[in-house]
Amino acid sequence: MKEDTKKAKVAAAAQDNKKYDATSIQVLEGIEAVRKRPAMYIGDTGVRGLHHLVYEVVDNSVDEALASFCDTIHVTINSNGSVSVSDNGRGIPVDMHKTEKKPAVEVALTTLHAGGKFDRRSYKVSGGLHGVGVSCVNALSDWLEVEVKRDGKIHHQRYERGRTVTKLTVIGKASTTGTKVTFKPDKTIFSTIDLSFDTLAQRLRELAFLNKGLKITLKDERSDKEKESVFEFGGGISSFVEYLNKNKNPLHNKIIYFQKTQDDIVLEGALQYNDGYAETMYSFANNINTIEGGTHLSGFRSALTRAINQYAKSKNLLKDDISISGDDSREGLTAVISVKVPNPQFEGQTKTKLGNSEVEGLVASSSLEALSSYFEENPSVANKIIDKVILASRAREAARKARELTRRKGALESGGLPGKLADCS
Repeated sequence: MKEDTKKAKVAAAAQDNKKYDATSIQVLEGIEAVRKRPAMYIGDTGVRGLHHLVYEVVDNSVDEALASFCDTIHVTINSNGSVSVSDNGRGIPVDMHKTEKKPAVEVALTTLHAGGKFDRRSYKVSGGLHGVGVSCVNALSDWLEVEVKRDGKIHHQRYERGRTVTKLTVIGKASTTGTKVTFKPDKTIFSTIDLSFDTLAQRLRELAFLNKGLKITLKDERSDKEKESVFEFGGGISSFVEYLNKNKNPLHNKIIYFQKTQDDIVLEGALQYNDGYAETMYSFANNINTIEGGTHLSGFRSALTRAINQYAKSKNLLKDDISISGDDSREGLTAVISVKVPNPQFEGQTKTKLGNSEVEGLVASSSLEALSSYFEENPSVANKIIDKVILASRAREAARKARELTRRKGALESGGLPGKLADCS
C-alpha cells in the first residue's frame, strides 16, 4: 500500500515538472517589480518602510543642498494623509529626454535607475546612488503629483501607482526655482499609512545637524495633531552631540571636534564623554544614517582606542598591567561621525551600511591624528577621559573574575566534594 502511495507522489511530481517551462518564467517590468517586492527597495512594508518613502524624497532635496543650490526644505503631512516635500533647489529638468522621448522629470519619476547622480557632473557628492529612490516612492503611492518651478514657469504632472496619468503642463508663472512632490502612500501595500510626526522629526533634525545652514520645517496639518517644528543649526554635528548629551553630565564641557578632507573624502567627527555607562554613536555617509555602521565607524572606533592607549602609555597612566579594550574606551561616549564620499558603496537600497574599504584607513588615520593632538593640547580633558576608561577596564576585569568564581563554585558543588576538601580561595 505504501509503495502505491509513493508511486502516485512521484507521478504527480513528474506531472508538475512538465508544467515548469518557458511560460513559468515571468519578467516584471520596472514599476511592477517594485510593487510586487517592495521590501527589496524600501526595507519593509511596515512603519519603517512607510517613513522611508518620505526620507527618499527628502534626500533628493538634501542632495541639492549638498550641491549648494538649496537652503530650505518644507515637509508637510497634509490633512488627507498625503505628504508634500518642497525645496528651493534648481528643480528637476523638464525638457525632453533624447532617448526616452518624454520630459526628464517623467523619466526620473517613472523609470528605475534613471537619475542625475551617475556621472557626478551635477552632484559631486550625493545620497542618491541607484536612481530608484523617488521612482519607488511613485510606484508605492496611490497617487503622486510633482510641481517644478523652472525657467519662470510652474510645471505640473500627476501619476497613479507609478503610471503617468496627465501630461506635463504649465500651470502658472514662477519667480523662483524648486521642486514640490506630493504623494499618498498606497494602503494596499503598507500595513498602515499613518505617519508619525516624531519619527519624521528625528530624521529631519539629524539632516539639519549634518548640514550647517540648512533650514528644514516639518508641519502636521491633520486636524487632531496640528503642530510645526523648525530645524536649523549653525553648530553642525557639534550641536548634534550637545543635543544628544543634554540630559547627561558631561566629563568635559567643550566638545571635541575635527574635520579633514583627503582624496575628495570629507570626514567630520564630534565627541563628548559623560559620566554614564552607555555608548551613543551615530554614523552618517552622505547624510544617510548608516544604522548598521560600516567602514567609517570601524575606522573611528579603532582610532579612538589607539589614541587613548598611546596617550595613557606615554604619560605612564597604566599601572598593574591594565589593558584598555575598545569597549572600555567607549563607555559613556557620545559621538557623531559623518563622511562625504564621492562614490559610496552601500549594502542594499536602504543604505544602512557603508562598505568602502578605502574610507576605513582614511577615517582611522585622520581620527588618530586629530585625537592624539587634542589630548596633547588638553591634558586636563585627556586625564579625565583616561581615568574613566581605566575605571571601566577595572570594572570589566572584576566582573570577569566574579563570573569565573561563580562558575567554578557551581562546578565544584555539582561534583559533590567530601566535607574536608574545599576549593582553595
